[in-house]
Amino acid sequence: MKKVVATRLYLARHGQVVGHDEFRYHGHFDVDLTEKGVMQSDRLSLFLADKDIKAVYSSDLQRSVIGATKVASALGLSSSEIPELRELHLGRWEGLTRVEAVEKFPEDAGFVFQDLAHRKIAGGESLTDLSVRVMPTIEKIIKANQGDHICVVAHGGVNRVILMASMGQPVENFFKIEQDYGGLNIIDYFSDGHSIVKMLNGGPNQEMGKTIIY
Repeated sequence: MKKVVATRLYLARHGQVVGHDEFRYHGHFDVDLTEKGVMQSDRLSLFLADKDIKAVYSSDLQRSVIGATKVASALGLSSSEIPELRELHLGRWEGLTRVEAVEKFPEDAGFVFQDLAHRKIAGGESLTDLSVRVMPTIEKIIKANQGDHICVVAHGGVNRVILMASMGQPVENFFKIEQDYGGLNIIDYFSDGHSIVKMLNGGPNQEMGKTIIY
């Protein structure tokens, strides 16, 4: 009987970003971290520094790269940037708030994000599109690191589709879980095809399930 091997994924969201308080849709926009976001990244790197992590990955957007670089440095590693791990592309709404988007594109006034599973903003992606882009990359990373512990620093939307897939849930349930800035998830992937979420939206930037305010 073939031995079942486990691969552990430490899946983190990047730290707080500039413009977060304006509720802007960043998507592929390459925004920077706030001071708090940098601090959250530092906390994450310290938390993971003693873990047996063999490889660190991120998207190629700087908010993700900053966190991954800090984690990799704490582990004595270098991180790899993967464009396929970018956040959900929000098309012509990128860089705008909802108010600004509707003022600019009044025909979009009726759009609600709960419909994103199969609908999309002009020029953007649906959640199904995001999953089709992200999941083959995650599967490739897991296969390349079978039996090891790895870290991916990505984005709220990206993390949610990874978590949905690992739990066997449809993307329609995307908004039923939270991914806070600096939050950490742990997923064990087994070589027999099963996966288990060991931690959801936790880690050093969380306290009793709530974001630390500092």
